[in-house]
Amino acid sequence: MSIELVGRRPVVAPEDLIAGLVPPPHFGQASFETYRPDPEHPSQAAAVAAVREFAGEHLRRFRPRRGPGAGLYLDGGFGVGKTHLLASLAHALGPRRAVFGTFVEYTNLVGALGFIAAREALSTFAVVCIDEFELDDPGDTLIMARLMRELTDAGTCVAATSNTLPDALGEGRFAADDFQREIQAVARVFTTVRIDGPDYRHRGSLDFPAPASREAVDAVAAAPRGAVAAWPALLADLVEVHPSRYGAYVDGVAALALTDVAPLDDQNQALRLVALVDRLYDRDAVVIASGASLQEVFTPDMMRGGYRKKYLRALSRLESMAHAALEHTRPV
Repeated sequence: MSIELVGRRPVVAPEDLIAGLVPPPHFGQASFETYRPDPEHPSQAAAVAAVREFAGEHLRRFRPRRGPGAGLYLDGGFGVGKTHLLASLAHALGPRRAVFGTFVEYTNLVGALGFIAAREALSTFAVVCIDEFELDDPGDTLIMARLMRELTDAGTCVAATSNTLPDALGEGRFAADDFQREIQAVARVFTTVRIDGPDYRHRGSLDFPAPASREAVDAVAAAPRGAVAAWPALLADLVEVHPSRYGAYVDGVAALALTDVAPLDDQNQALRLVALVDRLYDRDAVVIASGASLQEVFTPDMMRGGYRKKYLRALSRLESMAHAALEHTRPV
């Protein structure tokens, strides 16, 4: 029997939010040793060394160090291993010294606990790891600028990944010029480490499988922990679930079949899909789709806009999950 995905309304208790700030299953075994630097891009080996050194500074400390905390910012395109290195840092330090979460999980933490309680909880760790750091709206800009400043003032260090340099956060998304003071305050926290190279998930252009057959959709539905969702119903349902809960929304789903896929109607739909794709990828789920190709869900106008990097990352991850899904539908 397939899992009913549409209609889920996960509830995460506030006390469980901190406990849940650990690397997701996809990066559950990530380590510095399992990262494979591309010899054609020396910045990758240099990044491993930089993050190792950053970890080494904290391995001897349980409490945050005295004096202001430092920041490490891993900047690079999608698929170069930034999240792998950030998860490796969290694993090296262990759950008593480091927390790991996405940007939206930290903003949700502030919303659930209140700013002061969230800051106090995070300041008990030596390092706060923030994956997919991005300032998408003015509210997040103000919250995260203040949180970064107060955490580092208290001695907690911060490590982050992003597709955007810290002094360019928010560009193309909202009136970033009006928030330059806050954006610059975030940028001053970090030492930036650039990671170059192609997306490790593929080389060259994207190559999505053909849209799935009815038989393939039925195979996913019959598979252990399989789920089937009609595209229009899923998009409508995501409006009712906060993106910070998308991880809980897809918990237990190993394979997802999407039916009646079509290009998205607006930017809000697109951003919600990006968040859902990230959480599915984190959990090593696989995805197949019938209807239009998943490669076509983001319109040309969207791909020319300020969220282009987010959409490219989502497409890369969708392609990887779509090819992995072939193993679930191939006859034995």
